[in-house]
Amino acid sequence: MLSAHPKEIVMNKNLILCCIASALALPVCAADSYTIDPEYTLPTFEVEHLGFTTQRGRFDKTEGRVMLDLAAQKGIVEFTIYTNTLDMGSRAWTVHVSGPGLFNIEQFPTMGFKSDQLQFVGSKVVSADGQFTMLGVTKPIHVTVNHFACGANPINKRAMCAADITAVLKRSDYGMVKYIPTVSDEIKISVPVEAYKD
Repeated sequence: MLSAHPKEIVMNKNLILCCIASALALPVCAADSYTIDPEYTLPTFEVEHLGFTTQRGRFDKTEGRVMLDLAAQKGIVEFTIYTNTLDMGSRAWTVHVSGPGLFNIEQFPTMGFKSDQLQFVGSKVVSADGQFTMLGVTKPIHVTVNHFACGANPINKRAMCAADITAVLKRSDYGMVKYIPTVSDEIKISVPVEAYKD
């Protein structure tokens, strides 16, 4: 009976270990990682005011990441919105909406979203289910994804994915009940997301 040379045993063992490592790495390698560009990811919200107008505000700082495996139609989206960068268009209005009973930015300087599952039609993400946290309260939320696209930025040539994300929520679900119903309970959030491949 022939026995393997010690060097062959070591080579075979290394080959097996490499194969196992490669197999374990495949799910990770299949997903592409993207970092959200804060310059072009500026969330806005709108709320009906006094039954007369729709008022809008913007948050000027966000950060987050996206993991996408388009072939497997899987992914993760996470982003943080810095509520202490709120801008309502006027100083007095911004200070008012930032205070206790509303966004309360001193106690809760951030809010955020983390996806549980992405929904695809073909190769495009069309919606997502996840968890939204505001004022320290976390609730399930469904978001709609429009204009999802991946490609090269025509200006800087970097690979990116982008989309417009919208969601409607009731602020009372998160404990923001001040001025309801004079100021509507329902809030619409819109987030244009641009993220560059890492």
